[in-house]
Amino acid sequence: MKTIGLIGGMSWESSLLYYQIINQRVKEQLGGHHSAKSLMYSVDFHEIKTLQHEGKWDEATQIMVDTARKLETAGSDCIVICTNTMHKMAKEVEEAVTIPLLHIADATANKIVQSGSKKVALLGTAFTMEQDFYKGNLVRKYGLDVIVPDEVSRKIVHEIIYEELCLGILREESKQSYITIINQLVQDGAEAVILGCTEITLLISQGDVAVPLFDTTRIHAQSAVDFALGEYELDDL
Repeated sequence: MKTIGLIGGMSWESSLLYYQIINQRVKEQLGGHHSAKSLMYSVDFHEIKTLQHEGKWDEATQIMVDTARKLETAGSDCIVICTNTMHKMAKEVEEAVTIPLLHIADATANKIVQSGSKKVALLGTAFTMEQDFYKGNLVRKYGLDVIVPDEVSRKIVHEIIYEELCLGILREESKQSYITIINQLVQDGAEAVILGCTEITLLISQGDVAVPLFDTTRIHAQSAVDFALGEYELDDL
């Protein structure tokens, strides 16, 4: 079993899910008392959030690069960034280490392609929904048609993530807001929805909507285990 290196803390609410899902999958695959070999470096999310909203991406990138190097030095066999938004600097992180980076968008896109869905809605932070680093990967590499909510709805999605979900706050009215936004995206032609923020799964589950949901947290965590157990090569991501 390979050792999974996790860059966590963005937020720790979803990092907790990563640890849980990874160990659950190892137990499912190997049985008995097996658990995952993993290392997690948890950053201070206040620092990351501040840099994000001030547009200081170079400084945020350096934190991610330094963290990835620490995980490699400590014995990790791969890098898993436990958040969608910070895949903005995935290329820089990947180039800074000699071990593979398991990209969350690749793992998710493969599941979508396997499902046969073509037009998908993307929910996430404003950075993920509005910038090209995530959507572009899905469109150019996998041929998906990706749509996002309108400007007002994007603001609602973003604020709920940072002001509530990242703080462990779950509100029924926020859940209903997300469901309304998803239903509008379905009316706009979305065949499925990507929960493109690792905290959204705390609020929305498959039973809440009529179309397939692709939970990036679960997909990414499970793909890390499959890599650690040698069940696929990087080309399968």
